[in-house]
Amino acid sequence: MTIRNEYPRPQLERKEWLNLNGEWQFAFDHGKSGIEREFYKEGPFTNTIQVPFCPESELSGIGYTDFMAAVWYKRVVQIPESWLNQRIILHFGAVDYHAHVWVNGQKAGEHKGGYTPFSLDVTNFLNGEEAIIVVCAEDDTRSGLQPRGKQSGRYYSAGCDYTRTTGIWQTVWMEAVPETYIKKTAYKTNPKSGTVSIEAYLNQYEKELVLELEATYKGKGVAKETAYVSGSHIHANLSLSEIHLWEPGKPQLYDLTLSLKKAGRVVDQVESYFGVRSVSIEDKAILINDKPIFQRLVLDQGFYPQGIYTAPTDEDLKKDIEISMEMGFNGARMHEKIFEPRFLYWADQLGYLVWGEHGNWGLDITGSKGLERFLPEWMEAVERDFNSPALIGWCPFNETWDQNGTRQNDEVLRITYEVTKRLDPTRPVIDTSGNFHVVTDVFDIHDYEQNVEKFAEKFAEMGRGGKAYVTFADRQQYENQPYFVSEYGGIWWNPGEKEGWGYGDKPESKEAFLQRYKGLTETLLKNPAICAFCYTQLYDIEQEVNGLYTYERRAKFDPSIIRNINSQKAAIEIAYEQKERE
Repeated sequence: MTIRNEYPRPQLERKEWLNLNGEWQFAFDHGKSGIEREFYKEGPFTNTIQVPFCPESELSGIGYTDFMAAVWYKRVVQIPESWLNQRIILHFGAVDYHAHVWVNGQKAGEHKGGYTPFSLDVTNFLNGEEAIIVVCAEDDTRSGLQPRGKQSGRYYSAGCDYTRTTGIWQTVWMEAVPETYIKKTAYKTNPKSGTVSIEAYLNQYEKELVLELEATYKGKGVAKETAYVSGSHIHANLSLSEIHLWEPGKPQLYDLTLSLKKAGRVVDQVESYFGVRSVSIEDKAILINDKPIFQRLVLDQGFYPQGIYTAPTDEDLKKDIEISMEMGFNGARMHEKIFEPRFLYWADQLGYLVWGEHGNWGLDITGSKGLERFLPEWMEAVERDFNSPALIGWCPFNETWDQNGTRQNDEVLRITYEVTKRLDPTRPVIDTSGNFHVVTDVFDIHDYEQNVEKFAEKFAEMGRGGKAYVTFADRQQYENQPYFVSEYGGIWWNPGEKEGWGYGDKPESKEAFLQRYKGLTETLLKNPAICAFCYTQLYDIEQEVNGLYTYERRAKFDPSIIRNINSQKAAIEIAYEQKERE
Protein backbone atom coordinates (compact mmCIF):
# COMPACT_ATOMS: atom_id res chain seq x y z
CA MET A 1 0.00 0.00 0.00
CA THR A 2 1.28 3.44 -0.94
CA ILE A 3 0.81 6.02 1.80
CA ARG A 4 0.40 9.74 1.09
CA ASN A 5 0.23 9.09 -2.64
CA GLU A 6 -0.62 12.64 -3.81
CA TYR A 7 1.97 14.54 -5.85
CA PRO A 8 4.25 16.19 -3.25
CA ARG A 9 5.35 19.29 -5.23
CA PRO A 10 2.16 20.81 -6.66
CA GLN A 11 3.81 23.97 -8.02
CA LEU A 12 6.07 22.03 -10.39
CA GLU A 13 4.35 18.82 -11.44
CA ARG A 14 5.45 16.22 -13.98
CA LYS A 15 3.57 13.19 -15.24
CA GLU A 16 6.47 10.77 -14.90
CA TRP A 17 7.05 10.09 -11.20
CA LEU A 18 7.24 7.22 -8.74
CA ASN A 19 6.02 7.45 -5.14
CA LEU A 20 8.41 5.66 -2.75
CA ASN A 21 6.26 5.94 0.38
CA GLY A 22 5.25 2.72 2.08
CA GLU A 23 7.25 -0.06 3.66
CA TRP A 24 11.02 0.35 4.02
CA GLN A 25 13.48 -1.71 6.00
CA PHE A 26 14.59 0.06 9.16
CA ALA A 27 17.34 -0.07 11.79
CA PHE A 28 18.28 1.86 14.93
CA ASP A 29 21.83 3.16 15.30
CA HIS A 30 21.96 4.51 18.85
CA GLY A 31 25.76 4.66 18.85
CA LYS A 32 25.83 6.52 15.51
CA SER A 33 28.43 4.06 14.30
CA GLY A 34 26.57 2.73 11.28
CA ILE A 35 28.56 4.68 8.69
CA GLU A 36 31.81 3.39 10.16
CA ARG A 37 30.35 -0.13 10.19
CA GLU A 38 29.16 0.30 6.57
CA PHE A 39 25.46 -0.31 7.11
CA TYR A 40 24.97 1.00 3.59
CA LYS A 41 26.51 -2.23 2.32
CA GLU A 42 24.86 -4.77 4.59
CA GLY A 43 23.14 -3.24 7.60
CA PRO A 44 21.17 -4.93 10.38
CA PHE A 45 17.76 -4.04 8.94
CA THR A 46 15.65 -6.10 11.33
CA ASN A 47 12.60 -3.78 11.42
CA THR A 48 10.22 -2.30 8.90
CA ILE A 49 8.76 1.20 8.88
CA GLN A 50 6.00 2.97 7.00
CA VAL A 51 7.47 6.00 5.24
CA PRO A 52 6.88 8.98 5.42
CA PHE A 53 5.99 8.66 9.11
CA CYS A 54 8.76 9.17 11.65
CA PRO A 55 9.73 6.24 13.90
CA GLU A 56 8.31 8.03 16.95
CA SER A 57 4.83 7.96 15.42
CA GLU A 58 2.11 5.35 15.67
CA LEU A 59 1.58 5.33 11.90
CA SER A 60 5.22 4.38 11.28
CA GLY A 61 4.65 1.00 12.93
CA ILE A 62 7.61 1.66 15.25
CA GLY A 63 6.38 4.04 17.96
CA TYR A 64 9.75 4.49 19.68
CA THR A 65 9.82 7.86 21.46
CA ASP A 66 13.23 7.93 23.18
CA PHE A 67 16.15 9.85 21.67
CA MET A 68 17.66 8.31 18.54
CA ALA A 69 21.18 9.37 17.55
CA ALA A 70 20.78 7.87 14.08
CA VAL A 71 18.34 5.71 12.13
CA TRP A 72 18.69 3.81 8.87
CA TYR A 73 16.32 3.05 5.99
CA LYS A 74 16.59 0.71 3.03
CA ARG A 75 14.39 0.04 0.02
CA VAL A 76 14.85 -1.73 -3.29
CA VAL A 77 13.18 0.16 -6.14
CA GLN A 78 12.44 -1.16 -9.61
CA ILE A 79 13.06 1.57 -12.18
CA PRO A 80 10.48 1.61 -15.01
CA GLU A 81 12.05 0.40 -18.25
CA SER A 82 10.80 3.54 -20.05
CA TRP A 83 12.94 5.67 -17.73
CA LEU A 84 16.27 4.09 -18.53
CA ASN A 85 17.23 6.57 -21.25
CA GLN A 86 16.47 9.58 -19.02
CA ARG A 87 17.95 11.20 -15.91
CA ILE A 88 16.57 9.80 -12.66
CA ILE A 89 16.08 12.26 -9.78
CA LEU A 90 15.57 11.04 -6.22
CA HIS A 91 13.64 13.52 -4.04
CA PHE A 92 13.20 13.78 -0.28
CA GLY A 93 10.54 16.14 1.08
CA ALA A 94 12.23 16.38 4.48
CA VAL A 95 14.59 14.25 6.59
CA ASP A 96 15.37 15.28 10.17
CA TYR A 97 18.21 16.19 10.50
CA HIS A 98 21.46 15.22 8.72
CA ALA A 99 20.71 12.82 5.87
CA HIS A 100 23.21 10.59 4.06
CA VAL A 101 22.05 8.71 0.95
CA TRP A 102 23.58 5.73 -0.85
CA VAL A 103 22.35 4.17 -4.08
CA ASN A 104 23.60 0.70 -4.97
CA GLY A 105 26.33 0.97 -2.35
CA GLN A 106 27.69 4.32 -3.59
CA LYS A 107 27.35 7.63 -1.74
CA ALA A 108 24.86 9.74 -3.72
CA GLY A 109 24.81 12.79 -1.46
CA GLU A 110 23.84 14.30 1.87
CA HIS A 111 21.81 17.18 3.28
CA LYS A 112 21.63 19.10 6.56
CA GLY A 113 18.31 20.51 7.65
CA GLY A 114 15.25 18.76 9.01
CA TYR A 115 12.56 20.82 7.28
CA THR A 116 13.50 21.41 3.65
CA PRO A 117 13.64 19.21 0.55
CA PHE A 118 16.66 17.97 -1.33
CA SER A 119 17.14 16.14 -4.61
CA LEU A 120 19.86 13.90 -6.00
CA ASP A 121 20.55 12.90 -9.60
CA VAL A 122 21.15 9.18 -9.12
CA THR A 123 21.39 8.19 -12.80
CA ASN A 124 25.10 7.36 -12.66
CA PHE A 125 24.60 5.08 -9.64
CA LEU A 126 22.10 2.83 -11.37
CA ASN A 127 23.06 -0.44 -12.96
CA GLY A 128 19.97 -1.52 -14.82
CA GLU A 129 16.44 -1.44 -13.50
CA GLU A 130 17.15 -1.88 -9.78
CA ALA A 131 18.08 0.78 -7.24
CA ILE A 132 18.97 -0.14 -3.67
CA ILE A 133 18.41 3.07 -1.70
CA VAL A 134 19.87 3.40 1.79
CA VAL A 135 19.37 6.46 4.01
CA CYS A 136 21.02 7.34 7.31
CA ALA A 137 19.49 10.20 9.34
CA GLU A 138 21.47 11.64 12.26
CA ASP A 139 19.54 13.71 14.79
CA ASP A 140 20.54 15.52 17.99
CA THR A 141 17.89 17.90 19.30
CA ARG A 142 19.96 18.68 22.40
CA SER A 143 23.12 19.84 20.62
CA GLY A 144 22.15 23.51 20.25
CA LEU A 145 23.40 23.17 16.67
CA GLN A 146 20.17 22.38 14.88
CA PRO A 147 16.70 23.93 14.76
CA ARG A 148 14.24 21.53 16.40
CA GLY A 149 11.10 23.65 16.64
CA LYS A 150 8.68 22.31 19.25
CA GLN A 151 10.35 18.90 19.51
CA SER A 152 11.10 18.28 23.17
CA GLY A 153 14.71 18.48 24.30
CA ARG A 154 13.77 16.31 27.28
CA TYR A 155 12.62 12.71 27.38
CA TYR A 156 9.04 13.69 28.16
CA SER A 157 6.92 16.25 26.40
CA ALA A 158 6.46 19.28 28.64
CA GLY A 159 4.86 22.73 28.44
CA CYS A 160 4.80 23.74 24.77
CA ASP A 161 7.32 21.09 23.61
CA TYR A 162 6.08 17.81 22.21
CA THR A 163 7.12 14.40 20.85
CA ARG A 164 10.18 14.50 18.61
CA THR A 165 10.50 13.63 14.91
CA THR A 166 13.56 11.77 13.62
CA GLY A 167 14.42 10.78 10.07
CA ILE A 168 12.13 10.77 7.03
CA TRP A 169 8.83 12.61 7.61
CA GLN A 170 7.79 13.77 4.15
CA THR A 171 7.28 11.95 0.86
CA VAL A 172 10.18 10.21 -0.88
CA TRP A 173 9.81 10.02 -4.64
CA MET A 174 11.55 9.67 -7.99
CA GLU A 175 10.96 11.27 -11.34
CA ALA A 176 12.35 10.83 -14.83
CA VAL A 177 13.62 13.96 -16.59
CA PRO A 178 15.46 14.65 -19.84
CA GLU A 179 19.13 15.61 -19.99
CA THR A 180 18.13 19.27 -19.78
CA TYR A 181 15.07 20.04 -17.68
CA ILE A 182 13.22 22.76 -15.78
CA LYS A 183 14.61 22.72 -12.25
CA LYS A 184 12.73 25.54 -10.53
CA THR A 185 10.60 28.62 -11.18
CA ALA A 186 9.75 31.92 -9.52
CA TYR A 187 6.66 34.06 -10.22
CA LYS A 188 6.07 37.73 -9.43
CA THR A 189 2.63 39.08 -10.22
CA ASN A 190 1.46 42.66 -10.66
CA PRO A 191 -2.29 43.15 -10.17
CA LYS A 192 -2.29 46.69 -11.54
CA SER A 193 -0.62 45.85 -14.86
CA GLY A 194 -2.01 42.33 -15.09
CA THR A 195 1.43 40.88 -15.73
CA VAL A 196 3.37 37.93 -14.43
CA SER A 197 7.17 37.94 -14.35
CA ILE A 198 8.48 34.40 -14.67
CA GLU A 199 11.96 33.17 -13.88
CA ALA A 200 12.74 29.61 -14.93
CA TYR A 201 15.95 27.80 -14.15
CA LEU A 202 17.31 24.80 -16.04
CA ASN A 203 19.73 22.23 -14.67
CA GLN A 204 22.22 23.08 -17.44
CA TYR A 205 22.65 25.06 -20.64
CA GLU A 206 21.73 23.54 -23.98
CA LYS A 207 21.65 25.26 -27.35
CA GLU A 208 18.54 25.97 -29.45
CA LEU A 209 15.98 25.65 -26.65
CA VAL A 210 12.83 27.73 -26.24
CA LEU A 211 10.38 27.88 -23.35
CA GLU A 212 6.70 28.15 -24.17
CA LEU A 213 4.44 29.46 -21.41
CA GLU A 214 0.66 29.23 -21.45
CA ALA A 215 -1.63 30.51 -18.70
CA THR A 216 -5.30 29.58 -18.41
CA TYR A 217 -8.09 30.67 -16.09
CA LYS A 218 -10.80 28.07 -15.53
CA GLY A 219 -9.70 26.38 -18.74
CA LYS A 220 -9.71 29.54 -20.87
CA GLY A 221 -6.44 30.72 -22.40
CA VAL A 222 -5.46 34.14 -21.04
CA ALA A 223 -1.76 34.46 -21.94
CA LYS A 224 0.87 32.81 -24.10
CA GLU A 225 4.54 33.62 -24.59
CA THR A 226 7.69 32.09 -26.03
CA ALA A 227 11.04 32.83 -24.43
CA TYR A 228 14.38 31.99 -25.98
CA VAL A 229 16.89 30.27 -23.75
CA SER A 230 20.24 31.91 -23.20
CA GLY A 231 22.24 30.16 -20.54
CA SER A 232 20.43 28.11 -17.92
CA HIS A 233 18.19 30.96 -16.73
CA ILE A 234 15.11 32.20 -18.57
CA HIS A 235 13.13 35.38 -17.97
CA ALA A 236 9.70 35.97 -19.48
CA ASN A 237 6.69 38.24 -18.97
CA LEU A 238 3.08 37.22 -19.42
CA SER A 239 0.39 39.82 -20.05
CA LEU A 240 -2.95 38.47 -18.87
CA SER A 241 -6.05 39.22 -20.95
CA GLU A 242 -8.19 38.77 -17.83
CA ILE A 243 -7.26 39.87 -14.32
CA HIS A 244 -8.72 37.84 -11.45
CA LEU A 245 -7.24 38.65 -8.06
CA TRP A 246 -6.32 36.12 -5.40
CA GLU A 247 -7.78 37.34 -2.12
CA PRO A 248 -8.50 35.88 1.32
CA GLY A 249 -11.58 33.69 0.99
CA LYS A 250 -11.63 34.29 -2.77
CA PRO A 251 -8.78 32.17 -4.16
CA GLN A 252 -8.83 32.84 -7.89
CA LEU A 253 -5.93 30.91 -9.40
CA TYR A 254 -4.43 30.56 -12.87
CA ASP A 255 -3.00 27.34 -14.26
CA LEU A 256 0.36 27.54 -16.01
CA THR A 257 2.03 25.10 -18.41
CA LEU A 258 5.77 25.43 -19.07
CA SER A 259 7.02 23.54 -22.12
CA LEU A 260 10.72 23.34 -22.92
CA LYS A 261 11.13 22.73 -26.65
CA LYS A 262 13.85 22.00 -29.16
CA ALA A 263 13.20 22.05 -32.92
CA GLY A 264 9.48 22.07 -32.21
CA ARG A 265 9.60 18.96 -30.01
CA VAL A 266 8.68 19.06 -26.31
CA VAL A 267 11.79 18.19 -24.27
CA ASP A 268 10.33 18.79 -20.82
CA GLN A 269 6.95 19.93 -19.56
CA VAL A 270 5.68 20.88 -16.10
CA GLU A 271 2.32 22.03 -14.78
CA SER A 272 2.07 24.84 -12.27
CA TYR A 273 -0.25 27.60 -11.04
CA PHE A 274 -0.11 31.13 -9.67
CA GLY A 275 -2.30 33.73 -8.01
CA VAL A 276 -2.30 37.43 -8.87
CA ARG A 277 -2.02 39.45 -5.67
CA SER A 278 0.22 42.02 -4.00
CA VAL A 279 1.30 42.56 -0.41
CA SER A 280 2.33 46.01 0.77
CA ILE A 281 2.57 48.23 3.85
CA GLU A 282 0.94 51.63 4.16
CA ASP A 283 -0.24 53.77 7.11
CA LYS A 284 0.71 51.09 9.63
CA ALA A 285 -1.45 48.50 7.86
CA ILE A 286 -0.67 45.39 5.82
CA LEU A 287 -2.45 45.61 2.48
CA ILE A 288 -3.53 42.77 0.21
CA ASN A 289 -4.11 44.10 -3.31
CA ASP A 290 -3.88 47.68 -1.95
CA LYS A 291 -6.66 47.02 0.59
CA PRO A 292 -6.05 46.74 4.35
CA ILE A 293 -7.11 43.27 5.49
CA PHE A 294 -7.19 42.69 9.23
CA GLN A 295 -5.38 39.41 9.66
CA ARG A 296 -7.46 37.18 11.94
CA LEU A 297 -4.87 34.47 12.38
CA VAL A 298 -4.60 31.38 14.54
CA LEU A 299 -1.46 29.56 15.67
CA ASP A 300 -1.06 26.25 13.83
CA GLN A 301 1.86 24.05 14.86
CA GLY A 302 1.38 21.19 12.40
CA PHE A 303 1.18 18.23 14.80
CA TYR A 304 -0.99 15.13 14.47
CA PRO A 305 -1.79 12.47 17.12
CA GLN A 306 -0.85 9.50 14.95
CA GLY A 307 1.71 11.05 12.59
CA ILE A 308 3.32 13.76 14.81
CA TYR A 309 4.93 16.05 12.17
CA THR A 310 3.23 14.24 9.27
CA ALA A 311 -0.47 14.50 8.46
CA PRO A 312 -1.99 11.01 8.05
CA THR A 313 -3.62 12.07 4.76
CA ASP A 314 -3.67 14.99 2.37
CA GLU A 315 -7.27 15.53 3.43
CA ASP A 316 -6.07 16.16 6.99
CA LEU A 317 -3.98 19.09 5.78
CA LYS A 318 -6.99 20.56 4.01
CA LYS A 319 -9.22 19.92 7.03
CA ASP A 320 -6.99 21.96 9.36
CA ILE A 321 -7.55 24.98 7.15
CA GLU A 322 -11.27 24.33 6.83
CA ILE A 323 -11.86 24.05 10.59
CA SER A 324 -9.89 27.26 11.10
CA MET A 325 -11.97 29.11 8.52
CA GLU A 326 -15.13 27.67 10.06
CA MET A 327 -14.30 29.63 13.22
CA GLY A 328 -13.79 32.86 11.30
CA PHE A 329 -10.00 32.92 11.00
CA ASN A 330 -8.61 34.02 7.64
CA GLY A 331 -5.12 32.61 8.10
CA ALA A 332 -2.45 31.13 10.35
CA ARG A 333 1.05 31.48 11.63
CA MET A 334 2.69 28.22 10.58
CA HIS A 335 4.46 28.09 13.90
CA GLU A 336 7.97 26.79 14.70
CA LYS A 337 7.91 24.47 11.70
CA ILE A 338 8.35 24.69 7.95
CA PHE A 339 5.14 23.02 6.82
CA GLU A 340 5.03 20.61 3.89
CA PRO A 341 4.19 22.05 0.45
CA ARG A 342 0.80 20.36 0.34
CA PHE A 343 -0.39 22.54 3.25
CA LEU A 344 0.51 25.66 1.29
CA TYR A 345 -1.20 24.17 -1.76
CA TRP A 346 -4.48 23.92 0.17
CA ALA A 347 -3.97 27.42 1.58
CA ASP A 348 -3.63 28.66 -2.01
CA GLN A 349 -6.72 26.73 -3.09
CA LEU A 350 -8.87 27.87 -0.16
CA GLY A 351 -7.78 31.50 0.11
CA TYR A 352 -6.08 31.22 3.49
CA LEU A 353 -3.31 33.61 4.57
CA VAL A 354 -0.15 32.09 6.06
CA TRP A 355 3.14 33.33 7.48
CA GLY A 356 6.24 31.22 6.83
CA GLU A 357 8.36 30.48 9.90
CA HIS A 358 11.33 28.26 10.72
CA GLY A 359 11.48 25.90 13.69
CA ASN A 360 14.35 27.86 15.22
CA TRP A 361 13.95 26.72 18.84
CA GLY A 362 16.81 24.53 19.95
CA LEU A 363 19.37 26.44 17.88
CA ASP A 364 21.81 28.59 19.85
CA ILE A 365 22.09 31.96 18.09
CA THR A 366 24.27 33.71 20.64
CA GLY A 367 27.20 33.31 18.22
CA SER A 368 27.86 33.22 14.49
CA LYS A 369 27.71 29.39 14.44
CA GLY A 370 23.94 29.72 14.68
CA LEU A 371 23.85 31.65 11.41
CA GLU A 372 25.90 28.94 9.69
CA ARG A 373 23.39 26.29 10.72
CA PHE A 374 20.25 28.38 10.19
CA LEU A 375 20.65 30.42 7.03
CA PRO A 376 21.21 27.72 4.36
CA GLU A 377 18.05 25.86 5.34
CA TRP A 378 16.05 29.07 5.65
CA MET A 379 17.11 30.10 2.14
CA GLU A 380 15.89 26.71 0.87
CA ALA A 381 12.53 27.33 2.54
CA VAL A 382 12.14 30.80 1.01
CA GLU A 383 12.98 29.42 -2.42
CA ARG A 384 10.64 26.44 -2.04
CA ASP A 385 7.57 28.46 -1.03
CA PHE A 386 8.17 31.69 -2.96
CA ASN A 387 5.37 31.04 -5.49
CA SER A 388 2.56 30.51 -2.97
CA PRO A 389 0.03 33.40 -3.13
CA ALA A 390 -1.28 32.39 0.31
CA LEU A 391 2.10 33.08 1.90
CA ILE A 392 2.04 36.79 2.71
CA GLY A 393 5.03 37.20 5.03
CA TRP A 394 8.20 35.64 6.41
CA CYS A 395 9.21 35.21 10.03
CA PRO A 396 12.48 33.27 10.28
CA PHE A 397 12.72 33.33 14.10
CA ASN A 398 10.29 33.06 16.99
CA GLU A 399 11.03 34.31 20.51
CA THR A 400 14.81 34.43 20.38
CA TRP A 401 15.51 34.18 24.08
CA ASP A 402 18.97 34.65 25.54
CA GLN A 403 20.91 31.45 26.28
CA ASN A 404 22.41 30.85 29.73
CA GLY A 405 22.77 34.57 30.35
CA THR A 406 24.26 35.30 26.92
CA ARG A 407 22.25 37.59 24.68
CA GLN A 408 21.15 36.72 21.18
CA ASN A 409 23.61 37.76 18.49
CA ASP A 410 21.73 40.64 16.87
CA GLU A 411 23.78 40.24 13.69
CA VAL A 412 22.32 36.75 13.16
CA LEU A 413 18.85 38.31 13.03
CA ARG A 414 19.96 41.32 11.00
CA ILE A 415 21.75 39.24 8.36
CA THR A 416 18.87 36.77 8.12
CA TYR A 417 16.43 39.65 7.65
CA GLU A 418 18.58 41.24 4.92
CA VAL A 419 19.07 37.94 3.08
CA THR A 420 15.34 37.22 3.22
CA LYS A 421 14.53 40.65 1.77
CA ARG A 422 16.98 40.11 -1.06
CA LEU A 423 15.58 36.67 -1.84
CA ASP A 424 12.03 37.99 -1.67
CA PRO A 425 11.39 41.75 -1.92
CA THR A 426 7.65 41.14 -2.42
CA ARG A 427 6.70 40.25 1.17
CA PRO A 428 7.15 41.81 4.62
CA VAL A 429 9.63 40.17 6.98
CA ILE A 430 9.43 39.92 10.77
CA ASP A 431 12.91 39.29 12.08
CA THR A 432 11.83 37.47 15.25
CA SER A 433 8.28 37.07 16.44
CA GLY A 434 7.73 38.49 19.92
CA ASN A 435 11.31 39.30 20.92
CA PHE A 436 13.89 40.66 20.59
CA HIS A 437 13.42 42.75 17.44
CA VAL A 438 16.50 44.06 15.64
CA VAL A 439 15.17 45.13 12.22
CA THR A 440 11.62 44.31 11.17
CA ASP A 441 8.94 45.40 8.68
CA VAL A 442 6.16 44.55 11.16
CA PHE A 443 6.36 45.07 14.92
CA ASP A 444 4.79 42.14 16.74
CA ILE A 445 4.44 41.22 20.38
CA HIS A 446 3.27 38.22 22.42
CA ASP A 447 1.04 38.80 25.44
CA TYR A 448 -0.83 36.11 27.37
CA GLU A 449 -2.57 38.34 29.89
CA GLN A 450 -5.85 36.61 30.78
CA ASN A 451 -7.60 39.50 32.52
CA VAL A 452 -9.55 41.33 29.83
CA GLU A 453 -9.42 44.73 31.55
CA LYS A 454 -5.67 44.55 32.13
CA PHE A 455 -5.14 43.33 28.55
CA ALA A 456 -7.19 46.21 27.13
CA GLU A 457 -5.37 48.79 29.24
CA LYS A 458 -2.02 47.83 27.69
CA PHE A 459 -3.24 48.91 24.22
CA ALA A 460 -5.53 51.77 25.23
CA GLU A 461 -3.05 54.62 24.76
CA MET A 462 -1.98 53.52 21.29
CA GLY A 463 -5.65 53.21 20.35
CA ARG A 464 -5.98 56.93 21.10
CA GLY A 465 -3.02 57.78 18.88
CA GLY A 466 -0.49 57.71 21.71
CA LYS A 467 2.51 55.60 22.64
CA ALA A 468 2.53 51.98 21.54
CA TYR A 469 2.69 49.15 24.05
CA VAL A 470 6.14 47.53 23.82
CA THR A 471 7.22 44.39 25.60
CA PHE A 472 10.89 44.25 26.70
CA ALA A 473 11.26 48.00 26.13
CA ASP A 474 14.91 47.83 27.20
CA ARG A 475 15.66 45.47 24.28
CA GLN A 476 13.45 46.62 21.40
CA GLN A 477 11.62 49.72 20.23
CA TYR A 478 8.61 50.50 18.09
CA GLU A 479 9.33 52.49 14.92
CA ASN A 480 5.84 53.08 13.51
CA GLN A 481 5.57 49.77 11.68
CA PRO A 482 2.28 47.88 11.37
CA TYR A 483 1.48 46.51 14.84
CA PHE A 484 0.65 42.79 15.18
CA VAL A 485 -0.32 40.94 18.38
CA SER A 486 1.00 37.65 17.08
CA GLU A 487 0.33 35.54 20.17
CA TYR A 488 -2.42 36.07 22.70
CA GLY A 489 -5.08 34.08 24.51
CA GLY A 490 -3.87 30.54 24.99
CA ILE A 491 -6.86 30.01 27.27
CA TRP A 492 -6.62 26.71 29.10
CA TRP A 493 -9.71 24.54 28.60
CA ASN A 494 -9.93 20.83 29.38
CA PRO A 495 -12.88 20.56 31.75
CA GLY A 496 -12.90 17.57 34.08
CA GLU A 497 -9.18 16.94 33.64
CA LYS A 498 -6.57 17.74 36.28
CA GLU A 499 -3.58 17.25 34.00
CA GLY A 500 -2.63 19.60 31.21
CA TRP A 501 -0.87 22.86 30.46
CA GLY A 502 -2.11 26.24 29.29
CA TYR A 503 -1.68 29.94 29.94
CA GLY A 504 -2.99 31.57 33.10
CA ASP A 505 -5.96 30.34 35.10
CA LYS A 506 -8.53 27.96 33.70
CA PRO A 507 -12.00 29.53 33.28
CA GLU A 508 -14.67 28.15 35.58
CA SER A 509 -17.16 27.42 32.80
CA LYS A 510 -17.59 27.35 29.04
CA GLU A 511 -19.46 30.65 29.27
CA ALA A 512 -16.53 32.18 31.17
CA PHE A 513 -14.13 30.93 28.46
CA LEU A 514 -16.20 32.48 25.68
CA GLN A 515 -16.55 35.74 27.58
CA ARG A 516 -12.78 35.93 28.01
CA TYR A 517 -12.16 35.01 24.36
CA LYS A 518 -14.64 37.69 23.27
CA GLY A 519 -13.09 40.37 25.48
CA LEU A 520 -9.50 39.67 24.46
CA THR A 521 -10.30 39.43 20.75
CA GLU A 522 -12.56 42.47 20.55
CA THR A 523 -9.87 44.52 22.29
CA LEU A 524 -7.62 43.91 19.28
CA LEU A 525 -10.28 44.19 16.57
CA LYS A 526 -11.52 47.54 17.86
CA ASN A 527 -8.08 49.13 18.22
CA PRO A 528 -7.29 51.27 15.14
CA ALA A 529 -3.53 50.94 15.77
CA ILE A 530 -3.54 47.11 15.45
CA CYS A 531 -3.60 45.42 12.05
CA ALA A 532 -3.48 41.71 12.93
CA PHE A 533 -3.83 39.15 15.68
CA CYS A 534 -2.92 35.49 16.10
CA TYR A 535 -4.76 33.44 18.72
CA THR A 536 -3.02 30.56 20.50
CA GLN A 537 -4.07 28.03 19.28
CA LEU A 538 -6.16 26.06 16.76
CA TYR A 539 -6.04 22.65 18.48
CA ASP A 540 -4.58 20.99 21.56
CA ILE A 541 -1.24 19.21 21.23
CA GLU A 542 -0.47 16.49 23.74
CA GLN A 543 -0.34 18.15 27.18
CA GLU A 544 -0.96 21.69 25.86
CA VAL A 545 -4.72 22.10 26.09
CA ASN A 546 -5.37 25.66 24.96
CA GLY A 547 -6.77 24.77 21.55
CA LEU A 548 -10.19 25.69 20.21
CA TYR A 549 -10.30 22.10 18.99
CA THR A 550 -9.03 18.95 20.69
CA TYR A 551 -5.92 17.23 19.37
CA GLU A 552 -8.26 14.97 17.39
CA ARG A 553 -9.81 18.12 15.82
CA ARG A 554 -13.14 17.99 17.67
CA ALA A 555 -14.57 21.47 18.33
CA LYS A 556 -14.68 22.42 22.02
CA PHE A 557 -17.15 25.22 21.29
CA ASP A 558 -19.84 25.90 18.75
CA PRO A 559 -17.74 27.19 15.80
CA SER A 560 -20.40 29.78 14.94
CA ILE A 561 -19.89 31.52 18.31
CA ILE A 562 -16.14 31.94 17.70
CA ARG A 563 -16.81 32.88 14.07
CA ASN A 564 -19.22 35.64 15.06
CA ILE A 565 -16.61 37.15 17.37
CA ASN A 566 -13.77 36.88 14.87
CA SER A 567 -15.79 38.15 11.91
CA GLN A 568 -16.62 41.56 13.35
CA LYS A 569 -15.24 44.38 11.25
CA ALA A 570 -11.94 45.67 12.55
CA ALA A 571 -11.27 49.34 13.21
CA ILE A 572 -8.73 49.57 10.36
CA GLU A 573 -11.27 48.07 7.94
CA ILE A 574 -13.99 50.49 9.01
CA ALA A 575 -11.60 53.42 8.61
CA TYR A 576 -10.67 52.25 5.10
CA GLU A 577 -14.32 51.96 4.06
CA GLN A 578 -15.04 55.45 5.36
CA LYS A 579 -12.07 56.82 3.46
CA GLU A 580 -13.26 55.13 0.24
CA ARG A 581 -16.70 56.74 0.61
CA GLU A 582 -15.27 60.23 1.06
